[in-house]
Amino acid sequence: MIKESLFAEEEREAKLDKLGDILQVLEKHVDFGALAKAIDEAAPRPSQEKGGRPPFPTEIMVRALVLQQLYSLSDEQMEFQLLDRLSFQRFVGLRYSSQIPDRTTFWTFKERLVKANARETLFDAVNRELDKHGYIARCGQIVDATIVPAPRQHLKKGEKDLVKQAAMPIDWKPAQRRQKDIDATWTKKHGKSYFGYKLSTSADKRYKLIRKLKVSTASEHDTHHLEAVLDTGNTCRDLYADKGYVDGERETQLKEAGWRVHIQRKAGKGKPLSDCQKQRNTRIAKSRARVEHVHASLEQMGGKGLRCIGLDRAVLQLNLKAAAYNLRRLCSLKTGGVVSAFAS
Repeated sequence: MIKESLFAEEEREAKLDKLGDILQVLEKHVDFGALAKAIDEAAPRPSQEKGGRPPFPTEIMVRALVLQQLYSLSDEQMEFQLLDRLSFQRFVGLRYSSQIPDRTTFWTFKERLVKANARETLFDAVNRELDKHGYIARCGQIVDATIVPAPRQHLKKGEKDLVKQAAMPIDWKPAQRRQKDIDATWTKKHGKSYFGYKLSTSADKRYKLIRKLKVSTASEHDTHHLEAVLDTGNTCRDLYADKGYVDGERETQLKEAGWRVHIQRKAGKGKPLSDCQKQRNTRIAKSRARVEHVHASLEQMGGKGLRCIGLDRAVLQLNLKAAAYNLRRLCSLKTGGVVSAFAS
């Protein structure tokens, strides 16, 4: 017989705490008020002079965005989970509220960040939180890039030519234009074609936290992003990268600037690597592999796929994803590696 109780909700919450709600670890260690303040400064809340329903507090929306990225949820799925899931309601602060942000509210909030050019704001604010906890960048940095696929576009030959010129066919209807991603580009990797964007990151060797990132179209070469993601705040001057970043002139400039460059060597046509170079590559690979853990975690969180169209929105989503990864990593560092509770 099923036992009923007037205090069922409180009993479930107590059991949730006993099992270990990882979201409460975030609650304990992260100042979401500070994150919300950074958002409001960069993208002020809309004026209510014209009336209408007031927007949800920014802190609630920031918490919801973090959940959305941790669990790789669409706006529609996020709305459903907030209506259905106890741990989400409690974390966001809507446990006893009859109002829940809907899918349109999430879209509008993210558009507010895009239009205010505040796409990197949350990521930067999260990294300031990491510094407060003493997790500053240490032991050098590892730079790498990964392709982020976008939904493939089906265009006619004439349309492709126009898109390459950053234009749109005149016969496209407004609804059709909204569904066409004219920013994403094609590239090849290991003989396979990909359509989308490229995410370049710099992660510190000690904590495997993302310190800098750069988002571009997929066709841009990895080496073009090295300076953009170079973290000058790291306490160590060691720089690790794979063969894609080989550039003799740049390496000379980096060494003159005081960097200790550890970039794997690439064999040329008819010029195989020497045994010494192979040993050096293997030695670098042991350190460089740590950044692969970062990209694998991003993929687990849905970071290798986009639910948006256009470069500006891709920059926002990938900055949000990197911020959520760093918060997840903070929990792991605080709890000695317990992150399994983030699984959906």
